[in-house]
Amino acid sequence: MNPVKVKTEKGIMTATLADVENRNALGMALLAGLNEALEAAEADDQIRTLVITNEGSTFCAGANLKERSGAAQADAPPKNAIGFEEMLEKIQHASIPVIGRIAGHVVGGGNGLAASLDIAIAQEDVKFGFTEVRLGVIPAIISVVCLPKMRRGEAMEAFLRGNRFPASKAADYGLISRAVPADQLDAAVEEVLSDIRKGGPNALGQAKRLVYDVPTMETKEAFQYTARLSG
Repeated sequence: MNPVKVKTEKGIMTATLADVENRNALGMALLAGLNEALEAAEADDQIRTLVITNEGSTFCAGANLKERSGAAQADAPPKNAIGFEEMLEKIQHASIPVIGRIAGHVVGGGNGLAASLDIAIAQEDVKFGFTEVRLGVIPAIISVVCLPKMRRGEAMEAFLRGNRFPASKAADYGLISRAVPADQLDAAVEEVLSDIRKGGPNALGQAKRLVYDVPTMETKEAFQYTARLSG
């Protein structure tokens, strides 16, 4: 069974994390499924955006510890196999917006997946948590996408305590865009998608690049870069 279910409707591709048994942990097959969906969405001129959501009570539980410990039988890497850090980078460099519909808890590396999304909306009854330190490890890879969104003091507390916190606090931290009541999640996501459908495909991709690229540039370089885009 494919741990990522994909469907397309009205110019929107939705990739649903469906490895409920493993709480949508970041195993090779799940990452390959996400990679395949993203590549297919980017290759199709009719697709305006990719939505990532979940089945079950967990959006993403982070690393697949069964695979990492070798407890699972070693198989050949699946087609479109990709490392987690590569997946995060591909999401942020994708030519289309990648939107999160978070309908389950977010733990460990799942915070990195949530933070890598361009716009992410979570239902307010789910919990987030950087629980790595309680397992004797650290949120290393995901810090690359989480820390640019968080204030230092809040990141320090979240990383060191390893506690769970509500989606509303995840929004305050900047990890996600906002939290809404569960019965309003679909409407909130659809509102975003409705607006995105009105944008020019190339403009959407270039606007996304502005947000990621301009803050990393010196002022003169940024003006030269944006002048070329404006022209």
